[in-house]
Amino acid sequence: MNATTAYVTGAVAFLISLIAVVPLKRWALRWGLTDRPSANKAHARPTPYLGGIAIKLGTLVPAVTALGFADQRITAVLLAATTMALVGLIDDVRPLQPFTKLTVGTVAASGVVSSGVHITLIGGWLDGCLTVLWIVVMANSFNLLDNMDGALGTVTTVTAAFLAGTAFVSGEPSLTLLLIALACASFGFLPHNWAPAKIFMGDSGSLFVGFVLSCSTVLLVSGQDPDAMIAGLLLPTFVAAVDTGVVFYSRLRVGRSPLAGGTDHVSHRLRRMGLGTRAVAVVLGLTAALAGGCCLAMALQRISPPVTAMITAVAAILLINVLQGVSVYAPIERPVPGIRESQG
Repeated sequence: MNATTAYVTGAVAFLISLIAVVPLKRWALRWGLTDRPSANKAHARPTPYLGGIAIKLGTLVPAVTALGFADQRITAVLLAATTMALVGLIDDVRPLQPFTKLTVGTVAASGVVSSGVHITLIGGWLDGCLTVLWIVVMANSFNLLDNMDGALGTVTTVTAAFLAGTAFVSGEPSLTLLLIALACASFGFLPHNWAPAKIFMGDSGSLFVGFVLSCSTVLLVSGQDPDAMIAGLLLPTFVAAVDTGVVFYSRLRVGRSPLAGGTDHVSHRLRRMGLGTRAVAVVLGLTAALAGGCCLAMALQRISPPVTAMITAVAAILLINVLQGVSVYAPIERPVPGIRESQG
């Protein structure tokens, strides 16, 4: 991989995503593929889905053009992510049962594992099972992070950019190009999704993003020592992992279903603390940048993997507990601009 290829890949990804949103928004409105206003949603008019298709096209077209299908690991990741994007699109049109999405996700993740993308922690088939579990859980965690204007788009742009740097340092040129494409495609989508959002990513986009990022973390840590592996898995997924931890712990404490929708995610709690919708997206992005920077520094051998793993785990636990102190289940007087109820 040379610098010119990287620049061209990123530029094409950005432009495809930026431009493709326009017709996709028109088609979504024409076909009624919209998120409609309700008592717990702030947008005043139907807001189109299908934005995730722009991100998928912006990622796939330049990545496949530059890489082809020579690397079976990257090919498996793209096939799995595309499969989940299609499942997400179906779910956007006609909601599917969670079991259906989890089943397809498990099959897709198994295909990635069979291509050689798996953690090496215990050995044998257990590593494959743990990898499938990690990919499915984290992909859905990114999916659930798409609950406020600009939130997931910002986190994806930042996380993919730092992961691209980590992949480059780690000697993974194919993965580097894929992540550059994803980062730039997400960045191209952001102007349309920044509060107040003109279009939403939808499950089609969030599941695609989640699969590419979660599979990429596994590919990068495969074969490393346990400490480096734990840190390498947690850091790029830090925001999504904390968000899922906050929601599950909070709902279990109050007797609510962990799988139900709600406005009790990290973004909603930050909004309750007085931050504006755009400020919340910035805070999440900065947190992802800090975690991604640590991941890159660890790949450059500037910081110790055992210390990094310990600090990351402690920071996640502390944040999950501290954010429990923000009241999110008391009724609010009116919908908060930019907030959407999560699907889980």
